[in-house]
Amino acid sequence: MLRLLINWILSAVSLMIVAHVIRGFEISGFGAAIGALLKLITFPLTILTFGVFWFVINALMLKLAAAFVPGFSIQGLLPAFFGAIVLSLVNLFLRLVSQPLVHERE
Repeated sequence: MLRLLINWILSAVSLMIVAHVIRGFEISGFGAAIGALLKLITFPLTILTFGVFWFVINALMLKLAAAFVPGFSIQGLLPAFFGAIVLSLVNLFLRLVSQPLVHERE
């Protein structure tokens, strides 16, 4: 697991280096580099599972965040998986509700 994490971090750093070397290739930060790698690597599996695999990725990201953020914990992968589903639904609802408000102010 540690080897996988180190490889992932090194790949994200590599992506950031590419962004500095190649004109027109932009990454806003380390988090964006990790997210881009995650999307790139998991895209075929996401297509095959009709998007369901994104909930697994989001669950793993929630578990990772819980490992680093004091006061935030998730007891197991199953609660993280269901949490990712509920979080996605709540975000969708809040975006739908706030969208008319955002367009009014523009």
